Parts: sequence; structure tokens; C-alpha cells
Amino acid sequence: MIKLLTIIGARPQIIKAAAISRAIQAHFSDKIEEHILHTGQHYDQNMSAVFFDELGIPEPHYNLHVGSGTHATQTARITEGVEQVLLTAREQGTPFDGVIVYGDTNSTLAASIAAAKIHVPVFHIEAGLRSFNMTMPEEVNRIVCDQLSTILFTPTQTGLQNLHAEGFAEDGIKQRVRFANGLAPRVVLSGDVMYDNSLYFSQIADQKSDIIERLGLTPRAFVLATIHRPANTDNATNLQSIFAALLDIAEQEQIDIVLPLHPRTRKMLPEQLSQALLERIEHTPHMKIIEPASFFEIIRLEKNARVVMTDSGGVQKEAFFFETPCVILRPETEWVEIVEAGAGVIADADYQRIMDGYRQLAGKAVNFPPLFGDGHASEKILEEILGATV
Repeated sequence: MIKLLTIIGARPQIIKAAAISRAIQAHFSDKIEEHILHTGQHYDQNMSAVFFDELGIPEPHYNLHVGSGTHATQTARITEGVEQVLLTAREQGTPFDGVIVYGDTNSTLAASIAAAKIHVPVFHIEAGLRSFNMTMPEEVNRIVCDQLSTILFTPTQTGLQNLHAEGFAEDGIKQRVRFANGLAPRVVLSGDVMYDNSLYFSQIADQKSDIIERLGLTPRAFVLATIHRPANTDNATNLQSIFAALLDIAEQEQIDIVLPLHPRTRKMLPEQLSQALLERIEHTPHMKIIEPASFFEIIRLEKNARVVMTDSGGVQKEAFFFETPCVILRPETEWVEIVEAGAGVIADADYQRIMDGYRQLAGKAVNFPPLFGDGHASEKILEEILGATV
């Protein structure tokens, strides 16, 4: 029996952790003991706690209650808290055999630093993604985490190629690097745990959520939009361009725009948007601004939208899983496969590119090739971890 510490802190990580926890319970309960640590990086009830109830994830064994702060403050507090949990377990004679981290948040970075410094193996799920934009905090986090990880689980061929380009050899092993346990870092093309989740929860979402009916939406006749990245919410020019495009699409195309508003974005609207835009938002009947959607609600919205418009990496990918084309409200994407397949268009926060992207995707048939594995990434990941730790 091995003992693993799963690190979660932001809403996407909670969702990804559900796939791993479910696989442990179903297939590895006699071999793996999982403990969950919630850093508290996201602490809003709608953004975090409700997901545990919906996804059936065990309550966290530890909660650091870190909350908001600067990048340095958050990272420092999480690093200290994770280190203390790992050291206490070691002192009590029940050490952790590894730490599982997800994605690219400050929680991911901090936990990786804490574990690597005291020689606890780090297993990074969603490794190898690159935007090649170092102004993004997430890019810094994912690069550092990858360099500290014992096993890097990458979801796609592009992720694998990125890691090869950074010095991980074709056989997946980074030469001349060894950890305290004698292992060299290794790359595994695992598939995507979010695809596992999407397949598993798709039908459940139809039973659990009535959001389509409650909002009076017609399937494939509305747009789902999500906006939360600071590059958009903190930039008045970008935010105004995005909302101007959304409003014009709503009015010119006579199509509902559903916008589950991230708390950060809601706070920024009066500061960043002109009075004229705020009044249009209030008086445009096709603009439906709602509270942050639950996991099941967002699945139903993604499945039933005509087009998704988002600056979220996770939502881009989930839209692809449900065969919904996506306008990407960023200058680049980690999921380049989606764009290469013609299922996504990069529009940044440019008004005309957003308008053109919507019309391009709404008016044509789109292909969705199988890019993200076979729906069994979680089992493969756990088998690899067991092989490395037993």
C-alpha cells in the first residue's frame, strides 16, 4: 500500500482530482491510500466547496485556508503548509510516497517546490503544456513544476513534443538528472483525465442540472462565454472589446449569450467598462449574466451551446470533448491541437477577430478528431505511479 498526497486549490484541480479519486476507489483501493490537501487558493463556495458535493470527492484531510494574496504570498504560504504536512507524516512514521499535482496554478508550483526540496516524488498531471508566453503566471508555474517532477503525465502528443524540446529524451527520460530515490524524471503520454471526467459525468449532468430549461435556452442556439483571466479582466481595452463583440453578436444574430460570471470579472465590470456598455448589458435581453456555474451546469452548457467563447484553457478543451467549436479569447492557446483541427479559432480580445471567429465557427461543420486519449487516463496514471513507487 502506497500513500499519496493529492494537492488541489483551484476549481479545475478539484475536477481533475475527481477522476483520480474515482479510479483509486474503483480499481486501486487495496494498493493506494489517498490523502487530499486543499490549499484554499479558491475559497468562494460556488468556486470550490460545492464541487466536492457534486463530484463525490472525499473531504480534504488538510485545508491550508490560504485565500487570496500576491503570487509570492500565496506561493510562500502554500509551500510552508505542504512542507509541514509532509514532514509531520514522515516524523510520525507514515510518510507520503508521492505528491500529485495538477495543471499550472500557484498551488501546483508551491506543492512541487515543497515536495522536491525534501525528496518526496512529484507526479505532475497535465505536464508539458506551453503557451510560450512568459507574461502568464501559469506558464512560469508549469515550467518550474515540470522540472521538479519525477513523472510528467502529458495529455497530448504536442505536450510530449514540448518536453522533448526542453531536454527530455525520446525515451521520455531526462538524461543526467536523478532524484534522491535514484529515479530520473520520466514523461508518460497518458491521455487527459478531463476527458475521463467528461465521458463519466456527461449523462449524470443531464439528470442533475436543469440549467438549459431554467434559462429558457434552445440547444445549439446559444453562445456560452466565460471570461476570467487577468489579461482580460484587468485591461479595460480588452474587456470592452470582448463585451462589445458579445453584445453585437447577441443583437445582430439574435442569439442568447450565457455568461457565468467569475467573481473577479463581476467585480471589475463597473471599473473597466464604459457606462454605455454597462447600460447595453443591462438592457440587451439576449445577454444572460448568471452566477458561476456548477460543474454539472457548465457541462450541460458546453454540450448544448452552438459556440463557446472563452479565455479558459479547461473550457476550450471541454467544449472540444462535447463537439462544440470554440472562439479563444487569448493571443495563444496551450491546446494547439484544437486550432489545428479547425475546432477552435484564436481571436484574442480583438473585436473584429471575435466577430469573424464566431461567424466562421457558427456557420460550418466542424470535425473533432480523438486527440485526448481513450477515457482511461486515470487508470494509466495510477499504474505508472504504482510501478515507480512499489
